[in-house]
Amino acid sequence: MIHRALIGSIERFIGVLIEHYGGAFPFWLAPVQIWVIPVGSHHKKYANEIVKELMNYGLRIKLKDENETVSKKIREGEIQKIPYLLVVGDKELKSKSIRVRERGKGDIGEMKLNKFIKICQNSLQILKS
Repeated sequence: MIHRALIGSIERFIGVLIEHYGGAFPFWLAPVQIWVIPVGSHHKKYANEIVKELMNYGLRIKLKDENETVSKKIREGEIQKIPYLLVVGDKELKSKSIRVRERGKGDIGEMKLNKFIKICQNSLQILKS
């Protein structure tokens, strides 16, 4: 008897991946790679600019502009194991930068968007090798 289970094989493979990584997928494999979190409603315009710029590089991003506290959004992002959380407030708006939080490392600090894009591109180099 020949048995062929294409769909079942894919489902088992995805199950093995989820179990292996414990839901904390590497950057290149994560369904959502980055959350952009504006601190207040007047930061949404700058947050949208960041989202558009990062989308030009093919990154999977979500703008978290719900009416919740910033700490709740950060906590939710950590629970969902999002690789990078970008927080945008007054200081970042003034200096045209972003505050980066990396999964497992916490707050990396403030940096320019171009530097963060290079970090993301380096993380994606595994796919080109």
